[in-house]
Amino acid sequence: MKKTLILVSVVASTLWFSCKDDHVVTSLDKDLEAALNASSPSGEISHYIMPESDDYANLPNQDAKNPVTEAKVELGRMLFFETGIGVHPKYAISKETYSCSSCHVPSMSFTAGRFQGIADGAVGFGDHGETRVRNPHYGSSEVDAQGARPLPTINLTYVTNALWAGGFGSFGTNVGTEDVWNQDTLLAINHKGFEGLEANNQRALVVHRQFMDKQIADSLGYTAMFDAAFPEIPENERYTIKTTAFAIAAYFRTILTNQAPFQRWLKGDAAAMTEQQKRGATLFFTKAGCNNCHNSASLNAMRYEAVGVNNLFQGPYDVFRTDVNDLRNFGRGGFTKREEDMFKYKVPQLYNLKHFGFYFHGASKTTLREVVEYFNNGIPENTTVPASQISNKFHPLGLTPQEVDDLTEFIENGLYDPNIERYAPHQVMSGYCFPNNDSQSRLDMGCN
Repeated sequence: MKKTLILVSVVASTLWFSCKDDHVVTSLDKDLEAALNASSPSGEISHYIMPESDDYANLPNQDAKNPVTEAKVELGRMLFFETGIGVHPKYAISKETYSCSSCHVPSMSFTAGRFQGIADGAVGFGDHGETRVRNPHYGSSEVDAQGARPLPTINLTYVTNALWAGGFGSFGTNVGTEDVWNQDTLLAINHKGFEGLEANNQRALVVHRQFMDKQIADSLGYTAMFDAAFPEIPENERYTIKTTAFAIAAYFRTILTNQAPFQRWLKGDAAAMTEQQKRGATLFFTKAGCNNCHNSASLNAMRYEAVGVNNLFQGPYDVFRTDVNDLRNFGRGGFTKREEDMFKYKVPQLYNLKHFGFYFHGASKTTLREVVEYFNNGIPENTTVPASQISNKFHPLGLTPQEVDDLTEFIENGLYDPNIERYAPHQVMSGYCFPNNDSQSRLDMGCN
């Protein structure tokens, strides 16, 4: 695969240098290519090229206990949206009305349509999940709400340890954190030797009040799909939360934004990005220094940095199950309990942020330009975060207004895959409405 990517890089370079466009466009391409070669850990732009979603052998960071196969991906694609596995709600009125996708909506690039995701204990959908509200039968402390802005379930094949604090997964950045794995019953799964997605998904199914067994698989129509996906697992262990988590993890690794203009440009289409997007991309990898943290193919990093943004409870929102005492407000430190990790959060990927609506773990910004301006100003907004914890990479960037415009345009549109909904199924095996199946959501979505 490495030779193939190098060949792609050479072909792309040949295309750029033989481009018949005017000198300005050709110059922008050459400048960007030089910036990428200089910033790439391998010294070549091929480092930033994502594989095709069905190129299973070349999806990085796979769990040796759960290699990606087509049968697992297809099963995971269904189960992620299946409201029929939501069988352990707080109250029976919500049984089979929510799914994993209640908080990871495809049209919102697989994040929540509102500032805080809510699965069990909420009703309604609107157009993209933005009007989902607490079910009046539930108290504020009884809903299944996320204490931080949910990360999108895209480009997760580049993630080794799950969630903002990276608390799940036996390897990667969690090597050396074994002393805290027994302090929370959910973290104990890290002793079982799973990668981050496999570990977290098993935890998530329990936390989000979902379940799977042979009876449920039979009733919803998934038994044959489990048999095809996990033929090596004995039947008495085949239809479980573990295999459900494994299938969803396999599916996650295939949700790639490999049709974004920047990806197309990397593969040799010199016309895929506009001149402004090329200027913004060059800034990203040079003057703005964004690549100092965001430098994988998905522009994420398995590292933790503090940039001093506000937490979810500090915003103007009516939030549930999070407040000043929430350990998640300490980021990585809330997991490791180590002083040096306090207030640090995982460096997230940057694709398909265009329609998110709420940014950072505390949803403190509502436009991408605000995000870029925040980094350009380099001034922490959360006064409770000690200056000693702020990343030395967070400082004023000195970008001009035009450069802010260019960088914003690159992130907003140059990194935007417009066809991300291709990863969602047209229907699930149960025939239930998804991502939600409560009466208000069905009405909102026009789902019978």
